[in-house]
Order: sequence, then C-alpha cells, then structure tokens
Amino acid sequence: MTLTNPVAVRPPERADRPPLARAAEDYDRVRRAIAFMSEHWREQPDIPAVAHAAGLSTDGLTALFRRWAGLTPKAFLQALTLDHARKLLRESASVLDAAYEVGLSGPGRLHDLFVTHEAMSPGEWKAGGAGLVLTYGFHPSPFGTALVMATPRGLAGVAFADPEQGGEQAAFADMQRRWPNAGYVRDQDGTAALARRVFDPQTWRPDRPLRIVMIGTDFEVRVWETLLRVPLGRLTTYSDVAGTVCSPKAARAVGAAIGRNPLCFVVPCHRVIAKSGDLTGYHWGLTRKRAIIGWETGQRIA
Repeated sequence: MTLTNPVAVRPPERADRPPLARAAEDYDRVRRAIAFMSEHWREQPDIPAVAHAAGLSTDGLTALFRRWAGLTPKAFLQALTLDHARKLLRESASVLDAAYEVGLSGPGRLHDLFVTHEAMSPGEWKAGGAGLVLTYGFHPSPFGTALVMATPRGLAGVAFADPEQGGEQAAFADMQRRWPNAGYVRDQDGTAALARRVFDPQTWRPDRPLRIVMIGTDFEVRVWETLLRVPLGRLTTYSDVAGTVCSPKAARAVGAAIGRNPLCFVVPCHRVIAKSGDLTGYHWGLTRKRAIIGWETGQRIA
C-alpha cells in the first residue's frame, strides 16, 4: 500500500508539558495508527499509508513512535505480528518456569515495575469492600486517560477511560462494581504520584518498590500473582498460566480471572495470548493491548 501527499505534521511540542501528558496526547494518534495496522496487517502496509491513517506525515509518524515507544513504526508493526508473538513463545517455552529459575518466586518477588504485593482477606473481598475507603483520580498515561485507585495499604486499581466508551464516568462505574460497598473519595493530588510511579519508567526502581493490594477471590489472586512473574517484553499463554495455578485444562477459568484483573498494566494481563499466537480479548480493547505490548518492547530494548 502506497499513499502520496500525507497531511502536515502537527504543531511543535511544548517543552513545559509533563512527560505523561505528552505521552497521553501522543496516544490518540498512536491508537489510530495501531488500529490501522491491526486492520491491514495481512497486507503489511507501508509507513506512508499508516501515517495517512493517523493524520501525520511519514516523518511525523516516525518521530511520534520514537518519542512514544522508542521504536520506529516498522519495528512496532513487526512487534505486533502473530509470527513475532509465536517466536516469543518458542524462545521462552514456559516463561513462568524461566521466571522461577531466576529467583522470582517467594513473598518478596519483583517484576519490571518492582512491585511488592499483598492480598485482602477473603472476608474483605466477600464483604464487597465494606469499611474500605479508596481514593481515586484520573491521570494521563501513555495509553490514554488512566483511573488510579488506592487504599492506605497500596495501589488497588488501574483502568483506562475511553471517551467513546463513556469516558471517566464509565471507567469509574466499572471499577466501583467490583467493590460496591467501599467508600470512594476523589483525590487527584494524592493519586498523581502513584500514576507517575506506574507509567513513567524513570521511576521503576528496585529500592522503591510499588506496593499493590489485590482484592479478589483466592483463585483470582493466585492468577494475578502468576501474571506478575511474566517478564517485560515477553508473552505467555492462558494454558501456561493455568498449568502454574492449577491445571492446563482450567484455561477458561484462568481467562475469566484475568479478565477481572483490577490492576491493568501493573498486573500484566496484556502479556497473555492464546496458544495459537492470537492476542485474543482484552477488557480495555485489543488496540490498547497491542499498544502496550509494542511500547514494552521499546522499553525492553532501550
């Protein structure tokens, strides 16, 4: 596919904007580019065609992707192909086994965000969060507006808000349904530092682990803990996760638990794909799943 006369590049960036704000603005155009790549991947579209779909010149698209993901658009497209996904699975055989071998098991295990975690008791989960107070705020991220929720014990929720799916109100209602009896207090300033800690790789430090709180059933928490061991830039399958948690035959139950993950991106449910290599579903949209996987590829090779 070849296109001529691409549209003009957008105005120059303002240097005084915070990095996450710039990344959030970039994501709107990146999302259009990724959606086009996803729709036309069999044709392997050339970069001018992708740039036109995103409303940019070829040079503008290249600059955008380098700024947003540290990759060229061509490299990003390659990172999202099914062949690449299958190659990752072949290389890592069982990603989870490899993670265990390098000492990532045990109560103090970390992953690329340097996370430590604890889980609410089953009684707290069954009570629907009764007596629990969660603060929340909406913040820019490399993947659009993010809802960040916290308890005094740590980060409890991360979700994405898309205007075409109801925006902030719908994202908040979706999370609120998970813990219907909890109290909620909006605190933009209080959750801003957490948002930066989650989405800015410059803050990912082993000496300052991010504490998260998992609120779910025992089975869900075990699944989410398993996802924390999938390394940055790698993928695993539902059956591999099921084999670690209980039985490979429980892949469907594992898929349901993954779909209820309240800590998207931090607990990396986006790194789980079908055994065939297909990306399959994602609560916050397949385009965003592709975006996160490609963005993480850029972080891994940077």
